[in-house]
Amino acid sequence: MTTPSANPLLQTSELPLFDQIKPEHVNSAVDELLKLASNALDQVSQKDFPSDWHAISKVLDVCTEKLIVTWGAVSHLNNVADSPELRSAYNDALPKVTEFWTRLGADERLYAKYKAVAPAQLDKAQQQALKNALRDFVLGGAELQGDAKLRYAAIQERMAELSQKFSENALDATDRFSLFVTEDELAGVPEDVVHTARAAAEKDGQSGYKLTLKMPCYLPVMQFAVSSDLRQKLYRAYVTRASDKADAQFAELDNSTLIQEILQLRQEEAQLLGFQNFAEVSVATKMADSPAKVIAFLRDLSQRARPFAAKDLQDMRQFAAEHLNLQDPQAWDWSFIGEKLKEARYSFSEQEVKQYFTAPKVLQGLFKIIETLFEVNIQADIAPVWHPAVAFYRIERNGQLIGQFYLDPPARAGKRGGAWMDDVRARWLRPDNGQLQTPVAHLVCNFAEGVDGNPALLTHDDVITLFHEFGHGLHHMLTQVNERDVSGISGVEWDAVELPSQFMENFCWEWPVIKHMTAHVKTGEPLPQALFDKMVAAKNFQSGLQTLRQIEFALLDILLHSEHKPEEDFMPVLHKVRAEVAVIQPPEFNRMAHTFSHIFAGGYAAGYYSYKWAEVLSADAYAAFEETSQPDGSPSLETGRRYRKAILEAGGSRPALESFIEFRGREPSINALLRHQGMSAD
Repeated sequence: MTTPSANPLLQTSELPLFDQIKPEHVNSAVDELLKLASNALDQVSQKDFPSDWHAISKVLDVCTEKLIVTWGAVSHLNNVADSPELRSAYNDALPKVTEFWTRLGADERLYAKYKAVAPAQLDKAQQQALKNALRDFVLGGAELQGDAKLRYAAIQERMAELSQKFSENALDATDRFSLFVTEDELAGVPEDVVHTARAAAEKDGQSGYKLTLKMPCYLPVMQFAVSSDLRQKLYRAYVTRASDKADAQFAELDNSTLIQEILQLRQEEAQLLGFQNFAEVSVATKMADSPAKVIAFLRDLSQRARPFAAKDLQDMRQFAAEHLNLQDPQAWDWSFIGEKLKEARYSFSEQEVKQYFTAPKVLQGLFKIIETLFEVNIQADIAPVWHPAVAFYRIERNGQLIGQFYLDPPARAGKRGGAWMDDVRARWLRPDNGQLQTPVAHLVCNFAEGVDGNPALLTHDDVITLFHEFGHGLHHMLTQVNERDVSGISGVEWDAVELPSQFMENFCWEWPVIKHMTAHVKTGEPLPQALFDKMVAAKNFQSGLQTLRQIEFALLDILLHSEHKPEEDFMPVLHKVRAEVAVIQPPEFNRMAHTFSHIFAGGYAAGYYSYKWAEVLSADAYAAFEETSQPDGSPSLETGRRYRKAILEAGGSRPALESFIEFRGREPSINALLRHQGMSAD
């Protein structure tokens, strides 16, 4: 057993000791920190302890923050460096951590202390934090009594287990699949993807080429492989992951029963708290007024997008029949048809563009726009990391440290798919020592690695993803709020938290930005403006279809958590949504919901609509830059300064709508989004 003094999770280091943390460290550290946190909770809940924000924070928040940072490090490693041993240790500790936070959030003694805090003694950020805390106590079951309180706690623990198992099944179903093919079967597939597949087969001691369901492999095969049979095999494997339609060898990874139990428990939780359904619980902390408003927003946007999506589909059908000899396209053909149509219509391919976006040059360009627009400096730094591919950076302004971040770009086995930003710690004027703690973030992607000694090549979509996650990171790191619970992304309504991330995506379509972040992998030449102009012309290619796809996900989510009866099969809801929204109907065996981790293993339950709502906010915010851009097209530094102060620096210290109005001078409008996506009426 590891002694506390030797346990890296218990060290008082400035940053997590990621290079030293081992699975055997997890439970002893968690047990020790839970004991200290429980003692702190008992201390501040005593009758003679003052109902004072600062006094409570000095004892309880200081203690629980160590638990947050430590458990955050463990959870992060579980997402980016999964192993059987770490997974076991994580799962052993998860119920204990869940139990503590559930108990704290429902502690009526602590709730009473906060209710007795005098808001007049607090600054505005602290007043907002107090308001959020009182709301969260109610949503956390603090007003429940007796059996209802016990049942609420049991539900939280069970849902944590189910969400973790859902995530594990999705990861394992993705990681375990492989398909070995010949070179002939890979006709049309980009050269770098073929090289990676060959290297993967050799690593396994196999001949041929190894294909996987990880996105850097799956997507280009679906877009470029000439073989419809190959596309069909991969498509079926991908859309049946972790489901009842997967191959028999993956039967134990079926998420069907987990989904049903999660939905049932969420409904039960909602009723315990006095709500009709879980969607009502979810929107209580968001900008949306009600689930009905969310559904109306999605259906309105669906109707606006549908004519454009129908035209997209008609164009693809006609092109497939006339040029690809595909008279009856199937689900696995659409990505291929779309890519070929785009090449024909705009005379370029994603593969051609990709050669110019080398990862180091993209990062250099991204840093340049951030440094210019937000008046900071980004410098490489040194910190303990969990993998050699991880880099660490610091952000400064006028020589003062503002924030730091880890960047983990490549896909690999044991790493959860997708891209995300997580906080390591928040900005906080610490009540224990009076020191200002600066924020630290994780920025994680899943890009293909470089081959044959060349730097990694990014698709333009990869570049957009990188800018998106940095938008989240900037929201977290550039905050100037000193109250931990509302600094950065903390306390920001969930349907507004995507505003800064989607805002940053717009810069990927600006030539003054793009020209600084390209260099051909072989010649070093920058991206020709003529090719960029073709990319811009193709920007809204199939935007109608893409919009309907996002609405399909969002409407499924909100209906599952509002109108659906969770004791019944959930698949008919998916079929109903597709019948209403989609213009391309997937095959019956498609089981998208079974890997919909955003809502079953993430924070987006009854909140996936946030992506579309935040697009409204971000497009409208970016319109302010379009209105004030300089003659050469570069963004106005004064507008950047106003955006930084009104949105990024304010964090969650006030309602998101107030921050938006301060920046824009009015409430948000959908017009900029429709215009940006080529779906405006004019």
